[in-house]
Amino acid sequence: MSTSFPMKDTWHHKTNFRALGKETKPLFYTIPIGSPRNYCTGQVKLSCWKCKQPLDNSPAFFCMSCKVVQPPDEGTSFFKIMDCDYTFTLDTQKLQKRYLQLQRSLHPDNFSQKSVKEQEYSEIQSALVNKAYKTLLKPLSRGLYMLELKGMRIEEGTDSSADSEFLMELMEINEALDEARTPEAANRIGQDAKGKLAHLTKEIDAALLKGDLQTAKALLAQMKYYANIEEKVKEKLSELM
Repeated sequence: MSTSFPMKDTWHHKTNFRALGKETKPLFYTIPIGSPRNYCTGQVKLSCWKCKQPLDNSPAFFCMSCKVVQPPDEGTSFFKIMDCDYTFTLDTQKLQKRYLQLQRSLHPDNFSQKSVKEQEYSEIQSALVNKAYKTLLKPLSRGLYMLELKGMRIEEGTDSSADSEFLMELMEINEALDEARTPEAANRIGQDAKGKLAHLTKEIDAALLKGDLQTAKALLAQMKYYANIEEKVKEKLSELM
């Protein structure tokens, strides 16, 4: 069973697209009154910035009438951008397929002969798709993003809520990794961490399914530690090779 929530699928955070894509200039996208995106009264309805025809899909990457690339819809979540169910156990194969499809159509190279505005919008959309894909691909970043959508964050640094037994276990694992002198020894630690992450993934899914965000937050904090150990194992293996 997957974790699904009856929530409004929106994203309220501004994104610095300079950090995501081609470093040209800081690109912040908002939709103020009087911008190229037009609205009608009542239910919000977006229109093409060029031909002014209504945009049928949300998010709308292209206008179906004149085929030009559109700016991103402010407030659209990564799940909606990538056409994925709002679930912790999402289909990563479907996610990867969607990513390749979008990048084939939105890649800035496709717009080198287009207007400056189309080039800019393609860069923004391509960078946003990249960020959405990378965020949703792995369980840790996906879970942290789901908490963020609910207004919860896990701060960097030591987790004060972690119990002493868990922290002692982490210390022993890190010491064992430091002392590992063969790839086999490092791989054993890596496999143990991988097993812990698989178990945590199931527990986080169960917590989110019940709507227990505090438990999910605590489990995701543990997942961050084990994911860090996985990265350290990779570094250790590269040293031993």
